[in-house]
Amino acid sequence: MNAMIVTPGGNQIAKQDTVIVSATRASTDDQLVTLFLNSVRSNHTRRAYAQSVETFRLFLSYMPLQSVTLEDAQAFMAHLAEKYPSANSQKLKLNTIKSLFSFATSVGYLRLNVFAAVKAPRVKDTLAERILSESEVLTMIALTTKDRDKVLLRLLYASAGRVSEICGLCWCDVQPSGDSGQVTLFGKGGETRAVKLSKETWKSLQAIRNGAGNDAPVFASQMGGAMVASRIWQIVREAAQRAGIAGNVSPHWFRHSHASHALERGASVALVRDTLGHSSLQVTSRYTHAKPDQSSALHLAV
Repeated sequence: MNAMIVTPGGNQIAKQDTVIVSATRASTDDQLVTLFLNSVRSNHTRRAYAQSVETFRLFLSYMPLQSVTLEDAQAFMAHLAEKYPSANSQKLKLNTIKSLFSFATSVGYLRLNVFAAVKAPRVKDTLAERILSESEVLTMIALTTKDRDKVLLRLLYASAGRVSEICGLCWCDVQPSGDSGQVTLFGKGGETRAVKLSKETWKSLQAIRNGAGNDAPVFASQMGGAMVASRIWQIVREAAQRAGIAGNVSPHWFRHSHASHALERGASVALVRDTLGHSSLQVTSRYTHAKPDQSSALHLAV
C-alpha cells in the first residue's frame, strides 16, 4: 500500500504519485500545487506559499484553476484588501498566486495566466525602521548574561546570518581562517557562503564549544539537538526589552543592521552583497537608501 500525504487542498494522494508528478506534467490541481510547492527550496517559504494557496483556493471554493477568470483574480485581490489591513501581507499572498499561475503556465498546465494582468499593491519601504543603531546592538549583547545567548546575538550580527542558517550551524561549519576564523552558512535558495569573523567574535564562539563534536549544533537546546527558530526569536525579543528598544525586534533586524553599519563604516556594496548572500547589488543598495548620509535637504537654510 502506498504511503499517503495530504495536499494543500486537503486531499490525500499516494506518495508514489508525487514522484510521478515531479517527473511529469501535473494532471490535476492538487498535483500542480504539490509540484509548485516542491519547486520551492526553503521550508519556511514553502509553508508560507502553502498557506497563501489554501487561502486562494478556499476563496474560490476550490474552483478548477483552468476555470479561473481575470474577474476572479481581481475579486481575490479585493478580498485580500478587505481581509488583510497590511499592504505587505496582501502583496505577499498575491505574489504567491501570481507565481503559482506563472508556474502552471510554464509547465503547460494552463494556457493562459490570468494573474499576469493583476498588479500587486505598492507597499511602504519600512527597512529603515528595522535597522538598529550600533549602540542598541551592543547594549543588547552586553545586557545578556547567559554566555550561549550572548554569543548567539553576537554571531547573528557579525555573520548577518538568517535564523534558519544559525539554527542549522554545526561545529564542522566553524573553521579557523588566518588569525581568526569563519562560519559556513547554508541558506536561502540552497546557497552556501563563508563569512570571516573578527578575532573577538571568533574567540567568543570558541569559548562556548566545550569539547562538542563536529556534528554537534553550535547552539544546542536544553532538550538536546539544535535550537529552534522560535527560541532564537524569544532570546532576541528579551534582549531588546532589556535594552529598552521598542518595536517587534526580530533576529532579522541584526542582518539589516549588519548591512547598514558595514556600509556606513566603508565596506563596499559588493562586499556586503557577498556576505549577506544577496542575489544582486540592487538588493544590497536598499541599505544605502534606507540610511542616506547625504540629501538635498542639507543644502537648505532650515
